[in-house]
Amino acid sequence: MGAYIIRRLLLMIPTIFGIMAVSFLVVQFAPGGPVEQAIANMTGANSSITERVTGNQAGDFAGQQNQGNEINSAYRGSRGLSPDLIARIEQQFGFDKPPLERFGLMIWNYLRFDFGESYYRDISVIDLIIEKMPVSISLGLWMTLISYGISIPLGIRKAVSDGSRFDVWTSTMIIIGYAVPGFLIAIALIVLFAGGSFWSIFPLRGLTSPGFENFPWYRQIFDYAWHMVLPIIALAMGAFATTTLLTKNSFLDEIGKQYVVTARAKGLTENQVLYRHVFRNAMMLIIASFPGAFIAAFFGGSLLIETIFSLDGLGLLGLESITNRDYPVVFATLYIFSLMGLVIGLVSDLAYMWIDPRIDFESRQV
Repeated sequence: MGAYIIRRLLLMIPTIFGIMAVSFLVVQFAPGGPVEQAIANMTGANSSITERVTGNQAGDFAGQQNQGNEINSAYRGSRGLSPDLIARIEQQFGFDKPPLERFGLMIWNYLRFDFGESYYRDISVIDLIIEKMPVSISLGLWMTLISYGISIPLGIRKAVSDGSRFDVWTSTMIIIGYAVPGFLIAIALIVLFAGGSFWSIFPLRGLTSPGFENFPWYRQIFDYAWHMVLPIIALAMGAFATTTLLTKNSFLDEIGKQYVVTARAKGLTENQVLYRHVFRNAMMLIIASFPGAFIAAFFGGSLLIETIFSLDGLGLLGLESITNRDYPVVFATLYIFSLMGLVIGLVSDLAYMWIDPRIDFESRQV
């Protein structure tokens, strides 16, 4: 058991390295990096982008821009800026070093969990991620718990009544729910229940109301739940369908096995057969997929939902960072999410052992 865990932990090292290397290589060929955006902003070509430039650099720019000299530069739109100013911009963003040196320095810092500071926010990357994380954790955790809390009992009921009218119409409903994208469901919920064209029952944005800190505790709980209803529904529809059908198929597979026939022959009731014998074996796949489902909801599924409902979480942060070429935030979130994904994969394997001690990890080669 210990040897397997060590092998898996050691395997994470080249995996993380490969993910970061490929991502870093792609970024080198992507146009419109932070240096280009800073130059475009200074020359007035893109006034919508904001950058953090020191006071001395801003003062230098006032004198440099009036020179109007065309220089030999690798950056388009650098007309009128001196080589010294461009070199200082490159140094500010860390682009004054060769790519290989920058990548090595980034990996060394990340191994020590030193993620630097955001290019465009006066805050460290780790503090920025911690600041945005509660929103995404709330969405991912509640969506996963509610989805599993409904899907598992429903999947068991569908497996027991396989082929019945109940099974057919519930399958139809959940497949329709799965086919509709989450962002369309979110828009429909806003139109129907958030003051769009019909009712104004739920709030449109945020996780809390103004003055939330001054509310009594019971009103804070209600206000938080009130704001979470629409985003959770929009997020849970796809996962709800997946987990329900996965539960049903897993139970159907176990119900058809020989040990179930033997248990029935011994005189056990259907509930005893189902929950004493079938349940543990059938739930192995469901429980093992729980961490992955949470990670998927936590990191991926919330991006559009956070944007639509104006929830300031990691999904919205990632979108803004990619748009603004805020590379420290982009690479730090990629590194943290990839590392957590690999750890969760290991936890999923260990969950199999917890459910079924017959699994022998020591005999596995990976």
